[in-house]
Amino acid sequence: MGAINREYHKWHSPALQRDMELLVFGTGGRPVLFFPTRMARFYDYENWGILAALEHKLASEEIQLFCVDSVDAESFYNTHVHPEVRIARHVQYEDYLITEVVPFIKQKNSNAYIEAAGCSMGAYHALNIALKHPDIFKKAVSMSGRYDLTEHLADFRDLFDGYHNQQVYFNMPRQYVANMHEHSLLEELRSLTIILAVGQTDPFLFNNQEISRLLWDKGIPNEFYVWDGYAHRPRYWKKMVELYL
Repeated sequence: MGAINREYHKWHSPALQRDMELLVFGTGGRPVLFFPTRMARFYDYENWGILAALEHKLASEEIQLFCVDSVDAESFYNTHVHPEVRIARHVQYEDYLITEVVPFIKQKNSNAYIEAAGCSMGAYHALNIALKHPDIFKKAVSMSGRYDLTEHLADFRDLFDGYHNQQVYFNMPRQYVANMHEHSLLEELRSLTIILAVGQTDPFLFNNQEISRLLWDKGIPNEFYVWDGYAHRPRYWKKMVELYL
């Protein structure tokens, strides 16, 4: 990454009751909350060379990246606990993001145009948090994601084993977008920039087509791109981030 500013931060999260880590890249521009892939870590995008594709945007202060960690192994993928506990842990994670990470971003960067972005499971996190908090996020870039974790798609199972409650519902965009009716919320969401990208043979293709259609049905514009092949790999994500972030 050359001379790009890189900062490591760690603190004990009151929301999660555990230490959380993140990396900051760049010194200014539009702040991007960048979510890792399924059960991946905050440093994986750097290790995979994906951040190198953004070097020119970071150097020119077009964007500043905040690469957060996830707790997916403690929430969605924790088969040792009841699904109700899984979704409750995710809600705590969202609380960590909104009450701890977002203030940290604002402390580091005064630009009010905050983006949420991610690949694979990170794409889900990015779209879900942006749709739920359009007062904070102005753009969501979701690459190779699925937007209803209760569905069984190819090798990707229902992460709640058939369980459903209100917290599950309000964290599955494919479920709650269809029932959005509040005028003021819809008006806010219509000013949100939403970019969806997925591979032609990705098992999540139909799920992406569906969420794009549901958003348009509510008058919420979105850009939807279908890439050749599977495209669910870092070598594709390198190209996607350069185009869409």
